[in-house]
Amino acid sequence: MKIAVIGGGAWGTALADLLARKGEQVTLWAREPEVVEGVNQSHVNEMFLPGASLAPALHAESDIAAAMHGVETVVSVAPSHAVRPVMADAAKALDRSRPLVVSASKGLDPDRLERPSCILAEVLAPGTPVAVLSGPSFAWEVFQQQPTAVVAAATDHAVAQRTQRVFSTGYFRVYSHTDVVGVELAGALKNVIALAAGILEGLGLGFNTRAALITRGLAEITRLGVTRGAHPRTYAGLAGMGDLTLPSSGALSRNRTLGVVLVQGQMLQQTLAGKASVL
Repeated sequence: MKIAVIGGGAWGTALADLLARKGEQVTLWAREPEVVEGVNQSHVNEMFLPGASLAPALHAESDIAAAMHGVETVVSVAPSHAVRPVMADAAKALDRSRPLVVSASKGLDPDRLERPSCILAEVLAPGTPVAVLSGPSFAWEVFQQQPTAVVAAATDHAVAQRTQRVFSTGYFRVYSHTDVVGVELAGALKNVIALAAGILEGLGLGFNTRAALITRGLAEITRLGVTRGAHPRTYAGLAGMGDLTLPSSGALSRNRTLGVVLVQGQMLQQTLAGKASVL
């Protein structure tokens, strides 16, 4: 299968590597020339996933039209604030083609508070099948092929199952779902709780307090999701409880780490200065 992964950050790189090692023909589109050069010449992405030796078959491209040529699946992994402009450019290169498009971006559009799948529905040709991929998954551990479970959701269950088949491996298990609203909102809102968990840790508070935060945070996220049309059971699964627990307690979480350093007195602008990854 010919696949384009649009977004050369840590998560996009990890997914592109997974798919390339699975035997798919994968092109990773990245805006940064250093990323494209590193992937093609040295099989590394030192900017976003340092220390990872990527699949030799993985190819990187800076021309989005070239990356999209003849693809059967597109994985949209741009940061949430960049999904609209990046995927609008990508859509132009598709002409009348309607490949499967999988959104793996977590977050909301900062201007309109739209979910990524809603943006894709606006910029892609009518009838393009769209699914979302979310769940507890640190990019580095996926690269290391540590056992990971995520969820693929689409309003059409057949599209979710198609996505499931694209990504599933022996160590990367994908469950199918139809609650797109619930899965996407869970992936975005858990970042707020993860930031709060870091603040608690920075204040010197312990596991009791963290457990209370995660539990009550999940209840609040669920209430908000349900009011937006999500199914409450979604938040008891991988996209809800799973994806909330991981960044709220895991050492690799950028949002949790940000909370810790803010309590230590660093200004937000100072903390974010020079960071390539989006928090």
